[in-house]
Amino acid sequence: MYRAVVAGVCLFSLSSGAEAAESLRVLLSADVPRLDIRTGGPLWLTDAKGRDQALRTPAQISASETGFLLNGVRIQTEQLTLHGGEQGLTLTIPRPVRKSNGTAVSSADSGMEVSVSGLVQFVRRGKGFSVINRVDLEEYVKGVVPSEVSSTWHPEMLKAQAVAARTYALYQQMLSATREYDVAATVQDQVYRGKQGIDVGILRAVEETRGLVVTYLGAPIYAAFSSTAAGLTEDAMNVWSKEYPYLKGVECPFDLASPYYQWKSSFKIDTLEQNLRQQGFPVGTIATITPLAFSRGGRVAKLRVLHSGGELVLRGEDLRKAVGYTIIPSTQFAIESIGRDVVLSGFGAGHAVGMCQWGAKELAELGYPFSTILQYYYPGTELQNLTLTKPPTPPSS
Repeated sequence: MYRAVVAGVCLFSLSSGAEAAESLRVLLSADVPRLDIRTGGPLWLTDAKGRDQALRTPAQISASETGFLLNGVRIQTEQLTLHGGEQGLTLTIPRPVRKSNGTAVSSADSGMEVSVSGLVQFVRRGKGFSVINRVDLEEYVKGVVPSEVSSTWHPEMLKAQAVAARTYALYQQMLSATREYDVAATVQDQVYRGKQGIDVGILRAVEETRGLVVTYLGAPIYAAFSSTAAGLTEDAMNVWSKEYPYLKGVECPFDLASPYYQWKSSFKIDTLEQNLRQQGFPVGTIATITPLAFSRGGRVAKLRVLHSGGELVLRGEDLRKAVGYTIIPSTQFAIESIGRDVVLSGFGAGHAVGMCQWGAKELAELGYPFSTILQYYYPGTELQNLTLTKPPTPPSS
């Protein structure tokens, strides 16, 4: 059903799941100044005009003013495509390091290494280039599942994660025809680390659910998931101000064993002030932060921030974004104290919309099949083969 496509970037509109599923465009990294490539076999390069040439590896690609430098040789093109055959490609991408002024520079360390199948496309943007992996959808799902959960978890939970990951990717792809990629390989969408972590259990979970997606009225859903709900899951409207009829809160008393069920955290108040200003919020010296409204699930929906310039009302998710998602794991928190440091105590991890991963793990261990788990966390949905799906309708606000 799937085939590899050795060609440059191809933007096309999608009319059905069958057409969508051939390959997925995954943004591995953006604003890359250079990277190293190696493969266990032959390597082919195609430029934007479709001209091919064979290369030896290891090789290095870097950005130049008019295109790329390939092993020091200038190539005047805005786009390159590499294909490593069945062995795939291993890329070493420098890690970005933020200076105090907010600009990104390349790290001098060994960088991030990722091994991928399919094609890798380099698209010039600004002073660097984007790195996009064009990969078979099922191969992509194999790379997402062990990056999102432990491969040692119950097989039915791994199947649920595989179907959710496949559904999310298909949903994004069907709405991304005008973009140069479908999904990012980070928490912006779903974490994807190529071939890393794939084992027999992962392969079995993906193969036994091959082609299955969660649908609502015949279309793939926005299959959101997060680590630990620690109570009710959340309505999407409360978190993103978007209405998805299948992303409604459900009871989730199944994740008590999660290491993220309860937490305590702190951050510098001047860090919050600086980050809010960088994000465009007009804020002076902060005096107090007070929860203003709560969601049905008990999470902080809005906060009142009193500062030297007046009053600012923030969404709970705005605070998480400003401080850092790892520092404030969820919006289900209480403010214990405010001084030079703000001290929070809370429950859960993630936005809590859709499937709770630790809850799904417990349900699987209690004997529930992956299909029941998915239909519980995504009310009103059905499982369907992706070849039978139609494009989704973007959510209303």
